[in-house]
Amino acid sequence: MAHSLTLKKSNCKNCYKCIRHCPVKSIRFSGNQAHIISDECILCGQCFVVCPQNAKEITDSTEKVKVLLMSGEPVIASIAPSFIANYDGVGIEAMRDALKKLGFYDAQETALGATMVKTEYERLLHEDRRDILISSCCHSVNLLIQKYFPKLLPYLADVLSPMQAHCSDIKRKMPNAKTVFIGPCVSKKDEAEAYEGIVDAVLTFEELTNMFKAENIEPEKNIVENDKSRARFFPTTGGILKTMALNEPGYNYMAIDGVENCINALKDIENGNIHKCFIEMSACIGSCVSGPVMEKYHRSTIRDYVAVADFAGEKDFEVDQPETNAMRKSFAYISNNSKMPTDYEIKNILKQMGKVRADQELNCGSCGYNTCRDKAIAIYQGKAEKSMCLPYLKEKAENFSDIISRNTPNGLVVVNDMLEVQQINRAAQKMLNIRLAGDVLGDNVVRILDPLPFMKVQDTGFGIFNERTYLAEYDRYVEQTIVPDDDSNLLICFMHDVTDEEKEREKKEAIGRQTVEVADKVVEKQMRIVQEIASLLGETAAETKIALSKLKESISDE
Repeated sequence: MAHSLTLKKSNCKNCYKCIRHCPVKSIRFSGNQAHIISDECILCGQCFVVCPQNAKEITDSTEKVKVLLMSGEPVIASIAPSFIANYDGVGIEAMRDALKKLGFYDAQETALGATMVKTEYERLLHEDRRDILISSCCHSVNLLIQKYFPKLLPYLADVLSPMQAHCSDIKRKMPNAKTVFIGPCVSKKDEAEAYEGIVDAVLTFEELTNMFKAENIEPEKNIVENDKSRARFFPTTGGILKTMALNEPGYNYMAIDGVENCINALKDIENGNIHKCFIEMSACIGSCVSGPVMEKYHRSTIRDYVAVADFAGEKDFEVDQPETNAMRKSFAYISNNSKMPTDYEIKNILKQMGKVRADQELNCGSCGYNTCRDKAIAIYQGKAEKSMCLPYLKEKAENFSDIISRNTPNGLVVVNDMLEVQQINRAAQKMLNIRLAGDVLGDNVVRILDPLPFMKVQDTGFGIFNERTYLAEYDRYVEQTIVPDDDSNLLICFMHDVTDEEKEREKKEAIGRQTVEVADKVVEKQMRIVQEIASLLGETAAETKIALSKLKESISDE
């Protein structure tokens, strides 16, 4: 069976809001994606309502209905009584006319089936004398009991829902008819599929409106009063009770709305704290007029209640009440196969999440689960991941950052937009001769460093990288990098101490200068020697020349 709620995976942004609002935590998170667990889901639609990314989708039945309309068989719409709150000022006659323009054979109010249901409830209390009777109109409540409170199934009224009672009545009167229920509830799509042969398709109000728009059909604003229409109260909290004769001696009658309230009541029943009562249960706070698929995401419960109350009459619809057997419906236990961990396994998972003591279990709910133990159970069941714990991730990131900050040989100074020191690590303290970080935290950076580079980065928005600076006060050379963090309005300064490198460079330069001077002196001396040698050679050559000339002359004379 296809699940009525699906997920657009690309839109999931890891906010955990769907898990936080899911009353039965039937959402699994893995691979940075949320996944609906169909075996555990009760189709209350809260994840659809609260999802900020519109990542949850309701299965569209428009094409299925169009096929029915083209089949040649008469298609009759059963319209949930909450339609009056969704389509302002549009009565049943106007809705019938609009639906006929779409190709429907006829349209009737589901409130007719509601009248049959409330009459059967009265019979069960009067004739069967049930100890506890829980209304079974809301399919999400039925699923809640079937999946999570199976021991209470005997208390769930084994009666058709108004949708089923009405559509069954339509098919009794016209066996070849096809039925389409139109309402504000996603779970009705599942109910129609689970009980085949009664409802052929389910449309939401939004789907119907889109069909109207596609055909340029606009229902007329026209309401015709009908005093015999008390069951129109059904989609409001306590609406079932308003239609019933609350006269069974010894019985209490109560209305409970909202899944969490229903769960608390079911726990009380399970513990044997409640007896002799009829309980009207609705999964939605405000009942069906606050359904998850009320068009335009209606959340005005009071206004919608007034619209229904003004539309409802004081007397019952005139209906042909079916035989009791025709109103019967059975509910079976639905297993979700969720294994529970032992206490030891829970403690071990908590330890992996960095929670070894009770005071470390913050129960903040940021992961979507009410308590850290609930989260640990979800991890054991493969529904959650350890990384979903935001305090754990924050602490882990801070610890990791702190380890780097404490152990890096580079100095780190962080200032805010007022140039006040927000953080300084040990390396920077050593460079700047600061004994304790607290001595400078909160002070202006001018106390320890030249503020001009910080002001330049702040004004231009561009960082300064590896700028060699001499800190005269500390007799240190550093390579200074200052970068802005726009998200936090902080300036981060990294300082790499290059004092030894700079002094070594100066030493090498001094040696180089000395070498050049020595070389110059050696060259000068060598040139002087050369000149002296040249001078001596010159004198010797002259003397030799003279001597040879004289020798030549004497030989010539002889």
